[in-house]
Amino acid sequence: MASFNLSELFERVADAVPERIALVAHDRRVTYAELEARANRLAHHLASAGIGRGDHVGLQLLNGTEYVEGMLACYKLRAVPVNVNYRYVERELEHLFTDADLVGLIFHRRFGPAVAAVVPKIPELRHLMFVEDDSGEAVPDGSIEYESALAAHSADRTFEGRANDDLYLCYTGGTTGMPKGVMWTHEDIFFGALGGGDPTRTSPITAPEQIVERIPETGAVQLVTPPLMHVSGHWSTFATLFAGGRAVYGAPGAWDPAATLDLIQAERANFVTLVGDAMVRPVVDLVLANPDRWDLSSLFVFASGGALCSSTTKELARQALPNVMIIDGYGSTETGVVGNERREPGGAAPSSAHFSVDDRTAVLDDDFKAVAPGSGAVGRLARRGRLPIGYYNDPEKSAATFVEVEGQRWAMSGDFAHVEADGSIVLHGRGSLAINTGGEKVFPEEVEATLLSHPGVQDVLVVGVPDERWGERVVAVVAPRAGASFTLDDLQARCRTELAGYKMPRELVLVEKIQRGPNGKADYRWAKEQALAAQDA
Repeated sequence: MASFNLSELFERVADAVPERIALVAHDRRVTYAELEARANRLAHHLASAGIGRGDHVGLQLLNGTEYVEGMLACYKLRAVPVNVNYRYVERELEHLFTDADLVGLIFHRRFGPAVAAVVPKIPELRHLMFVEDDSGEAVPDGSIEYESALAAHSADRTFEGRANDDLYLCYTGGTTGMPKGVMWTHEDIFFGALGGGDPTRTSPITAPEQIVERIPETGAVQLVTPPLMHVSGHWSTFATLFAGGRAVYGAPGAWDPAATLDLIQAERANFVTLVGDAMVRPVVDLVLANPDRWDLSSLFVFASGGALCSSTTKELARQALPNVMIIDGYGSTETGVVGNERREPGGAAPSSAHFSVDDRTAVLDDDFKAVAPGSGAVGRLARRGRLPIGYYNDPEKSAATFVEVEGQRWAMSGDFAHVEADGSIVLHGRGSLAINTGGEKVFPEEVEATLLSHPGVQDVLVVGVPDERWGERVVAVVAPRAGASFTLDDLQARCRTELAGYKMPRELVLVEKIQRGPNGKADYRWAKEQALAAQDA
């Protein structure tokens, strides 16, 4: 019986467009038929190692074909791939490997020493595979080389019994605490985050067989810049694959804005996904400074998601790319894709992000009542409909995040927001990051958006530090643009016209570069360390 198992859906697309290029990863280009064959070989190898339904396999990999093959192979066996943040240190890896109940792990050779430090503590982790990367790093004894394993097994498709409710599991670090796994069914994640089989995301399919009918005559090309170990990376990838398109990855290592533009030109990309100001602004600045360097005429959509993209940056993007749609998307691992702000070519820009959402999204107050549009009341953004099952191995957090109100199950995202009179949502920021100063709540992202409008600010994070009088005071950790010079008074003057006085930064800490994760998300713990260190200096 046909199902919405993600590997079955991919197989339908692969059979319909076998010769199309599915993935471009560095020096490798694979067609849909080749990707399907490689995933089958890997699935047969994992099965030969005793891995099957319900078993969890970690993927500690950089972006590449192996990551997608690993996900598909597990799904074919009704096993569960688990994303592993390759930046984690030993303590964090031990927690994730244990909490996720890993029995297998596929990793790039360069991560061999980190894996070797943890494996002896995880007796259940019985099967290790490494992807060669010429790093020369040692790998744990008994590890199997990836390509050799694939070569030893059949490319035939012989998998049965897959189902709509097979488990999709993704670990998210959040802003505080150790990583936690968010559980979805395949059917719910397909409709909640992967496009629902409709390239336009407006009319999802109603039966698995229909996915082939929606494949465009010419597949779109999507440049995926976030790491596949984060949902923004593999959601973009799978949404592209389910539409018969081509997903393109840059070379591993530090992200390079010029290389991103080179890839858009070389691959004739139609869509590019970046993560917030930290990635969007450098790309936009390069285009504005070098208007004739790149041919970007293939580009239809320039999108950001997963982190703050300020109105200033989006306006600059509109100037740099006047014929391209600018999209700021919003969603989370716990809610799926929620909404977006679209700026049509030549369209005017509002002063803050107004996300358009459907009737499955609401802003709820402390009593779980919807706040009135236009009232200015701030509440927590919530989502109903297709939702996760909960957190893996954590019923307490599951109960706090996924709540039932008057017979409806809601995911409480943790983001605070208000609703405009027209029904659009304006985000204030994460409640867990809010700064309490003199009894007033300050959301860092709101202050950051204002500071980013200063011409001398390249990047910024806002944090709270202890204050004897106010409880906490607001500190701006700022990376200036090259050659820029400004004072705290200058930044306060910029804030004064847009923010209440209690929201303005009381201290300025200058750094060479703001530390962010490989997915572009802010590292607020690092920023707070910088702010506290500046106090002690």
